[in-house]
Amino acid sequence: MSLVLHNFFRSSASVRVRAALNLKGLEYEHVSYVLREKQHQSEAFLTLNPQGLVPALQLEDGTVLGQSLAIIEYLEETHPEPALLPAAPLDRAWVRGLAQAVACDIHPVNNLRVLQYLGSELGVDEPGTGEWFRHWVDLGFAPLERQLEGDARRGEFCYGDAPGLADLCLFAQVANNRRFDVDMSRYPTLQSIYDNCLQLPAFVDALPENHPHAG
Repeated sequence: MSLVLHNFFRSSASVRVRAALNLKGLEYEHVSYVLREKQHQSEAFLTLNPQGLVPALQLEDGTVLGQSLAIIEYLEETHPEPALLPAAPLDRAWVRGLAQAVACDIHPVNNLRVLQYLGSELGVDEPGTGEWFRHWVDLGFAPLERQLEGDARRGEFCYGDAPGLADLCLFAQVANNRRFDVDMSRYPTLQSIYDNCLQLPAFVDALPENHPHAG
């Protein structure tokens, strides 16, 4: 049995993991779920992943891992090359902090189940939902831009000139921002890192529009 990635083409957490698998050169099979149709809440999927969230990575022995950052760290520990984290503990902590600024502060309040709740339960219309999304992105991106623009550790990517954990999270978020017209001109450093990611097939192949089940 090969690696199986249970995912949704547009899920930014899924984008992170797809890009990480690509960077590591790991082959995997796609199993796709349409979140708006609640396919991830089916009994079959809940048996695999009781959290009912994508992505979930099914290993060769059938073990299922959930939560994108935990999956990526597992891949880093089991397939250490190319490295997604620096060697020095202080630098590793810095990179993890950048990644979590996106994955733990911005993404959770902007994911699909939150946006759906705004509309279905609180009566927020589509323009209001877009405003909500942009507000939380801006609240997170403004300090992230300041943090990265003047830091000597930044190169073409968040840390140095090779992509890593922080870039995976940033790339997925910026890709998702496109749906909500986030003004990236305010964040030239973040945009530059995203553009550098787009020069690598591992990231391009992970984009929602390039997913084999996009649509």
